Amino acid sequence: MTNRLVVRSETKQVGTGNGPVRGGSRLLVLGILGLVGLAGLSLLVVPIMIGTNTFFAASAGCSGQQTGTTGQPVAGTKAKSIPADYLSWYQKVGQQYGVPWTILAGIGTVESDNGQTTLPGVHSGSNAFGAAGPMQIGIGGAAGNVWGGAPVHPASEVVDGVATDEDGGPDASVYDPADAIAGAAKYLLAAGVTTDPSAAIFAYNHLQSYVESVLYYAGAYAGGNFTVVSADIPSSSTVAGCATTTGSISAVAAPTQAVATAIAYAQDQIGKPYLFGGTGPDAFDCSGLVMMAYRAAGIDIARTSQQQWITETRVPASQVEPGDLVFFAGADGTVTSPGHVGLVIGNGEMVEAYATGFPVRISTYGKPTSAPGDQDPIGFTRPWAQTGTVINAAGQPSTGPSAQPPADG
Repeated sequence: MTNRLVVRSETKQVGTGNGPVRGGSRLLVLGILGLVGLAGLSLLVVPIMIGTNTFFAASAGCSGQQTGTTGQPVAGTKAKSIPADYLSWYQKVGQQYGVPWTILAGIGTVESDNGQTTLPGVHSGSNAFGAAGPMQIGIGGAAGNVWGGAPVHPASEVVDGVATDEDGGPDASVYDPADAIAGAAKYLLAAGVTTDPSAAIFAYNHLQSYVESVLYYAGAYAGGNFTVVSADIPSSSTVAGCATTTGSISAVAAPTQAVATAIAYAQDQIGKPYLFGGTGPDAFDCSGLVMMAYRAAGIDIARTSQQQWITETRVPASQVEPGDLVFFAGADGTVTSPGHVGLVIGNGEMVEAYATGFPVRISTYGKPTSAPGDQDPIGFTRPWAQTGTVINAAGQPSTGPSAQPPADG
């Protein structure tokens, strides 16, 4: 890849797949980094220096066997500037592998202007560092053979790399847009894009300016509604021979089928923008998201967080299960009339539509951090239980009526 460099700062050496580069060679590489950093959004030509065996052990023909079901960012107006075939493959591969398609598109834009550049290595051969194809994946030389096998080899050939026959042709080709985009997705997954998108992009190219450029395009292609947090999404199931998906959300042990349906609906909205008063399908506010999630499961609940708080079964923190709602005072509410709500999915995590500028996302609750919206909850409810009761500490309904704060909005 044009953009793969890992600097091991603890030894002040540049790590490569074939051993450290020392002396004048190291200075040359660092000089190149400086020049590339000044180039901004132009094509980057720093190769990958990570041993491929660390991350990959995949067959060329494994793609197409996964079935991603996660929500993806909605294409904004600027996405129309992407050639139609590239846009289609970015979206298809992103859905398939559980990688936000906007990140793939951002990389493709920075690397090759989505295949529209005529620079060496994009459509044939390789650049000076051994990177090739529209996503600039290493096929030899200083870049190492990250692709695996020959640049174009039979789809049935098993290789140690990211090579993929995405479009069902006879070959896995680093120059084929579909194959290259899928290969890039596999690399990002192995680099941890589902848990730390910035770090994964940084692994793709060891320059902060590169990360910023990719995320700039990712945001632009999503109409400004994409942020890094939206990449923390559940990914598709892995299959034998494919790169493993690290950091994905664990399977939710839903107590009922209705809860499983509600959680699946909420997770499918991840990456969509926040809109005050929104109830989908393209944008949501906090209470609109949980209301529509339960509506998908055949359970009707109130429209606002305040109404949801006063009409549903209360649950103590010690008895919380996936599918429960977690409430917060919020900027526009109080402990008796909460202004924010999320859908619990387990392990201290929830799906929420937080605020303007934040897409629907997975976040934690009740843990003191500096993350926006990460605050202590004021309580929990259980929409799928009988309303008008309170679950006591033993997990049993109390005999008395539930406390009823005044309705608000």
